[in-house]
Amino acid sequence: MARNYKQEYERYHKRPEQRKRNDARKQSRRNMVKIHGKSALQGKDIDHVDRNPLNKSKRNLRISSVKNNRRRNG
Repeated sequence: MARNYKQEYERYHKRPEQRKRNDARKQSRRNMVKIHGKSALQGKDIDHVDRNPLNKSKRNLRISSVKNNRRRNG
């Protein structure tokens, strides 16, 4: 069965709490780019140690490989 992206957006990604969490993830990445530079983060993810994207403190963020970060989240 094919994935219905429109329905997925309507049911999940469009919800205000999910938009807020996504905005927080993007802000965390922008903050890390300011600190470490864009080249240091190329091909990497920003890992939230406590798994809470709304917690943007420096102690809660670390640079992680995509594989390790997404495996940990999954």
